[in-house]
Formats: sequence, C-alpha cells, structure tokens
Amino acid sequence: MPTDALLALVTLTVLEIVLGVDNVIFISILAGKLPAEQQDRARRLGLMSAMVMRVLLLLSLAWIIRLTAPLFSVVGQEISGRDLILLGGGLFLLAKATLEIHEKLEGVEGHRSATVAPSFAAVIGQIMLLDIVFSLDSVITAVGMADQLWVMVTAVVLAVGVMLVSARAISEFVNHHPTVKVLALSFLLLIGMSLVAEGLDQHIPKGYIYFAMAFSVFVEMINLRVSRKAPVEPVKLHTPY
Repeated sequence: MPTDALLALVTLTVLEIVLGVDNVIFISILAGKLPAEQQDRARRLGLMSAMVMRVLLLLSLAWIIRLTAPLFSVVGQEISGRDLILLGGGLFLLAKATLEIHEKLEGVEGHRSATVAPSFAAVIGQIMLLDIVFSLDSVITAVGMADQLWVMVTAVVLAVGVMLVSARAISEFVNHHPTVKVLALSFLLLIGMSLVAEGLDQHIPKGYIYFAMAFSVFVEMINLRVSRKAPVEPVKLHTPY
C-alpha cells in the first residue's frame, strides 16, 4: 500500500470516528425510547444503516459532484441540489433537537401521557433520517480528504466497526447522566446551524465547531467529576411514554 494512501486511510478513519460520535449519541437517545430488550438491536441496526448509507453515497460520487451545479437563484444567492439537501437537513436537525429538548424538560411524564411508545420501526425510521444527514456531511468530508474510493469506503467501515463496539457503553453513560443527553441535543442544534450556513454558502470551518463541542464536553467532564465527590440527585428528564 502506498504511503500516501495509508496516511489518508488512518487520518480519514480517525476523522470518521470523530464525526460519528455525535451520530452514536443521537442513535442512543432515539434507541432509549424503546424497551430495554430492543435497544441493543436498534443501535446495531442504526449504525449498520449509517455505514450502508455512507458507502452508497461514496459509490455515487459522480451524482454528488453534480449536485453543486446551480438550480436557481434567490435574492442573488445561487442554490444547488447540495445546498437544498444541506438546508433541509439543517432545518430538520434544528427542529428535531428543539422538540427533543422540550419533550425532555417540559413534556408530559409517563402515565399522565396519552402518547404511545414509539414502535421499533418508527425509531429505526428516525435513525435512518438522521443517518442521511450525517452521512452527507461525512461523505463530503471524505471526498475532500482522499482521492481513492477504496480508501474512503475502508475508512467508513473501520469507523463504524469501532462505533459498534463502543455504542452500548456510550449509550449507558448518556442515559445515566441527563446533562450529557441535553448537551448532546445542543450539539445537534450547533450542527444543524452549521449545515444551514453551508447551504447558504457561508462556510464555517469544522475545526471551530469541533473545538466548541470538545470544550463543552471537557467542562461537563469536570462537572461530573466534581459532582461525584459531592453527589446530588440529578434532574430527572421526562419520558412521555
């Protein structure tokens, strides 16, 4: 294997894992709505569908490249197919995160709710919608970093393999710490905003976004360590089923 291809593979695999961490968290949040015996299966199917989605998009590189051709203009702003997908995906993430935060903090609780627990199929459907959005961002990153298609596909498969191994641990950690769950949903707002900006040709360097997310996680880890020394009863998030 050429040195440049090996370097690209390692770098892209690490980046795909970083890009996929938020996906694992949100898959865990959605899977947490299911009965305990179905959650592991939902997480596995969610991650496998993410891998399939990304590989299919990578195999459709010619189609993705054509999406950059302008379709129409609005107030002097050219809009391409890629822009429409980014705008739609960003608005979906903003709406989804806002609804989830409201449900967790101000939603109707348990037996007082007439809401029926979501079915396995409904949760998998929501996970696949999220996968489409995250896959596009991941694939565009891969296209920008590597030239060989096999390097991109291998990096995606390796990254999903790592996430499959760690998904349960991440899920259990998130479910035991309500503030982490709300923080994860706030990351979804941040990513949605960045996608909307990208769709309007306002590029926000990914480094800024990941620095903000990493710094927030660092502060929260300090909070969790301090609270472990002086334990207090955590806020109980609402579960509307």
